[in-house]
Amino acid sequence: MSCSCPFGVILMSLPAGVCGCCGRCRPRYKRLVDNIFPEDPKDGLVKSDMEKLTFFAVSAPEKLDRIGEYLAERLSRDVVRHRYGYVVIAMEALDQLLMACHSQSIKPFVESFLHMVAKLLESKEPDLQVLGTNSFVKFANIEEDTPSYHRRYDFFVSQFSAMCHSTHEDPETRTRIRVAGIKGLQGVVRKTVNDELQAIIWEPQHMDKLIPSMLFNMQDNDDSDRIAILREENPAALAESCFRELLGRAAYGNMNNAVRPVLVAIHCLPVTLPPHNFTTDALKHIKRQEIISPTVLEVFNTLLKHLRMSVDFELGEGSRRNSGTSLSSGRVKENEERIVQNAIIQTIGFFGGNLPDYQRAEVMMFIMGKVPVYGTPCHTLDTGTKRIQTMLLSSLIMVTSGFKCKTISAGLPAAFLEPLCSISLMEDSELRQLVLEILHNIIDRHDNRAKLRGIRIIPNVAALKIKREKISKQDVGFMKKHGQQLYRHIYLGCKEDDNVQKNFELLFTALALLTIELANEEVVIDLIRLSLALQDMALANEENMPMFIRCGIMALVAAYLNFLSQMIANPAFCQHVSKVSTRYFPPLPESLDCEDRAMYFQTADLADALSGPGYNAERLAIPYVPQVTDEDRLTRRKSFVDTISLQVDILSNSLPDQSTLAEEITFETLKKAIDTTGLEEQERERRRQVMEKFQKAPFEEIAAHCESKANMLHDRLAQIFELTIRPPPSPSGTVTVTSGHAQYQSVPVYEMKFPDLCVY
Repeated sequence: MSCSCPFGVILMSLPAGVCGCCGRCRPRYKRLVDNIFPEDPKDGLVKSDMEKLTFFAVSAPEKLDRIGEYLAERLSRDVVRHRYGYVVIAMEALDQLLMACHSQSIKPFVESFLHMVAKLLESKEPDLQVLGTNSFVKFANIEEDTPSYHRRYDFFVSQFSAMCHSTHEDPETRTRIRVAGIKGLQGVVRKTVNDELQAIIWEPQHMDKLIPSMLFNMQDNDDSDRIAILREENPAALAESCFRELLGRAAYGNMNNAVRPVLVAIHCLPVTLPPHNFTTDALKHIKRQEIISPTVLEVFNTLLKHLRMSVDFELGEGSRRNSGTSLSSGRVKENEERIVQNAIIQTIGFFGGNLPDYQRAEVMMFIMGKVPVYGTPCHTLDTGTKRIQTMLLSSLIMVTSGFKCKTISAGLPAAFLEPLCSISLMEDSELRQLVLEILHNIIDRHDNRAKLRGIRIIPNVAALKIKREKISKQDVGFMKKHGQQLYRHIYLGCKEDDNVQKNFELLFTALALLTIELANEEVVIDLIRLSLALQDMALANEENMPMFIRCGIMALVAAYLNFLSQMIANPAFCQHVSKVSTRYFPPLPESLDCEDRAMYFQTADLADALSGPGYNAERLAIPYVPQVTDEDRLTRRKSFVDTISLQVDILSNSLPDQSTLAEEITFETLKKAIDTTGLEEQERERRRQVMEKFQKAPFEEIAAHCESKANMLHDRLAQIFELTIRPPPSPSGTVTVTSGHAQYQSVPVYEMKFPDLCVY
């Protein structure tokens, strides 16, 4: 070691504590620490030298522990000598070093820092206690990279709890100390509850200090000091906030240790004090939204069991009333059961609404698994099943209310979407309304549904101030996978005979929300194709729909295309839609030409309007064909006309063949031979259209078209076999039902017709 001092050799041989006579021989970190302290403590921290010390600590983190020890040594000496100005400077330097340094070597420095904070808290000076508390709060807000295995906060819990019960003579000073104690406890909570290694904080010996300290300050809410109110440091309000935060961070297994001190404090209240206000306030704070039980599904399962029992009891009372029981008493019991059912649904909604999104999704799946879904039409279900479906779907509406999923696939997984869409095919308008409301709750992530109520031509969509974001890649993938399924159920839901005005309003809202939340250029084209298919279905009326349903579909198409045109902001598209939509406004002319093409939305005009970049307008020429699945065959209504025509075809084909006459060459024969060239051109045109469709149409649509043809062929063959094939006569005879009893009629063997190969 080189030293310019002539006494350098002698100083090196002396003990470490004796080498203070020459500043140049002192270690650099000590010289840097000494330089931050001015001669007069009123001048405050020397900022230039503090920057040098910070740079040295960051450059040489292995010196941090020595810097901390030396600062702690100086601070302890200044506290003993009552040099409080230098104490404030030392704590300010510690705070800056703690905020600037993040390394593995900071652990020993933190120990020195906590040792100095403990020195300040042990002091009897209120200013030093407040100073130490403020430094600890700053430290508590720092997120450490690695957890500490050996650090304990027992002393700080005890000291801060004692400060919360301060009885200082000066009211202002007492309030300052109590506020500092509450802030210190809040810092301990924030520093420990998120660290699995500090789970000891939830042990009874610590909770018995934390909870009573907060409750002690909360009960003084009525006689808060004016000084505290003016300084916005109300101990009661701060204690309440800390108590809420503590219970909000509590896991289900730790709630017992947190609630027990509250009950003990209530029990120990003096008899002269009214305990009801304190008890009510404490229980309100305990009733937090973030406290989640691991057995949450068991709670919902119990609620659903009670709901099912109530419905069964109500239906049982109705059957007993019809069988002759007192009419008035039966109605009273039914009304009581309805009240119970509504209360259970409200409870499910309230409890589910307080769950986090990931757990609410599990509850939605759990409730959907309880909904009876059959492959038969809804009119074949009994009244009890309908009632259960209605109650469970109402519960789902309550649970999904306010549900904001980041991606739509998280809110509508396939296991949830498929049974939900199956219910939407039921022939019950109320069930379909509930399904659409559930879809609205899940799809609407920006609270736009209230702006879209009612089916109407909106003159200025921009005035609604629709909130939307750019569609994410996950949502694009969801629409590619499940978009056709949603379109199909909207298409089939529009033509149900029992639809009322509310059904069409909910369908319009569903289409609008799909446009806002999930529509990119490809989805926009699909929605336009769906709208044109609905218009064609209403005009063709191949299924003999009532006039109200046809008018509702036309109104739905006009209102939605008007909304869509303003959302995509295409001038040509808006102009064509507006031109057609105005024809639906009252007053209507006395006579309307139904064959007038200007009254309807034309595919060619819409394709020309979207022919610019961004949209594949050629796909509009491909008509939308809904996918046909087993659900549709099970819920499809059989047409009486189709059955009769099928029987006529069978009868005509079953007539004996007649001998054909020899073909004669006549003028008519030659004329037909010449005309076959036109038929060949038509055949070539048809083949060209088929090739174009298979080249440009999406795979889902081609598969749906082929599947629909295959299903139609399967259904037709099944009907043919049902009419033509009869089971062979059995020797045991046939079964006939007479007056409720089955009777067998035997067939004699000599009357039975056997195949030729079986007769010898």
